[in-house]
Amino acid sequence: MNTNTLVLASNLSDHDLLAHLVRLASAEREASAELVAHLAALELRPSVYAALGYGSLFDYCTRALRLSEDAACTRIAVARACRRLPAILDVLVSGDVSLTSIRLLAPHLTPENHGDVLGRASGRRRPEIEALVAELAPRPDVPTSVRKLPAPSSVVTPSVPTALPPAPVESSPGRPSPAVSSPAVLAPPVVAPPVSSPPVLAPPPHRPIVQPTSPERYRVQFTMGKESHEKLRRVQDLLRREIPSGDAGKIFERALDLLLEKVEKAKLGVPSKAAATPKSAPPRSIRPETDRPAAPPIRRSRYRPRHVDRAAWTRDEGQCGFVSKDGRRCTERAFLEFHHIQPFALGGPATAENISLRCRRHNQYEAELVFGRELERFRS
Repeated sequence: MNTNTLVLASNLSDHDLLAHLVRLASAEREASAELVAHLAALELRPSVYAALGYGSLFDYCTRALRLSEDAACTRIAVARACRRLPAILDVLVSGDVSLTSIRLLAPHLTPENHGDVLGRASGRRRPEIEALVAELAPRPDVPTSVRKLPAPSSVVTPSVPTALPPAPVESSPGRPSPAVSSPAVLAPPVVAPPVSSPPVLAPPPHRPIVQPTSPERYRVQFTMGKESHEKLRRVQDLLRREIPSGDAGKIFERALDLLLEKVEKAKLGVPSKAAATPKSAPPRSIRPETDRPAAPPIRRSRYRPRHVDRAAWTRDEGQCGFVSKDGRRCTERAFLEFHHIQPFALGGPATAENISLRCRRHNQYEAELVFGRELERFRS
């Protein structure tokens, strides 16, 4: 049946595929809200799942309902919040707030603030929800610390015994155990064959952490190598007058300012004094009829003036400028590219009015709309 469903989905038109996805997502939200409500009711009847041999609601969710551990924890936390605040079920069905968002907000929701908080959380992504949690329950700044981590071991080899002791001989009734009179009668040790156990890989390192702790305050955690650590120590020594404490956070802020200035100069350029002053008009010729027209360029250049890139970046606010037919603008801010609204291959100029930011996906999408299968020819 699953294979047939995949075949049916693959054969749908674009319009029908999108319509089915919207309907299925709505049905999934309704089913999730119903599941959470039933879990809330089941938790008040522990004897029901206990009679089936499950020691906890979590055990029942993971074993009987076959939910993953994370999914079970999330739904149980949301179920407990729904018992206190039933209005949560409505925002789950509408899709304004996700299960994960409710789980993060649940410890901070009260009968007095839940309406306002859920309204502010509507349509927010996880980083924004975490910032809202930090606002509801701000935490103090973490102290600056730089410590050395233990050397990681990529492969852990299990220990294998090299010799096995002789097997004990049980004595039966009426039959004494054989006595060992001297070491000469001891059997030689039995050497175990080598065990070809697969190496146990060490757990992967933790991901870098950027987490809000209070309004406008963030905790940053990452791991650096030996050379980077030595550079940090050198910078701390050189900046003792400006930063006597050697606070790595303040040094990090300064480094970001310098890096941002350097990257913006490389990516967008910096207007020079010559570019800021208007150019004077070209001198008029004494005999215009004798001037020869400039030869047409053999091949157009894709060069874009720096001021055009800066203007496009400022106008689009560093965000993809694609807007769908229903008015929804793309929110991507990574892997942005400068896009010709009128394609370059069709004579589009490199002007601020014709250049706009696009993410990689939308830049390719709009090129496919114009060129279709001929896209590769224009790319070459």
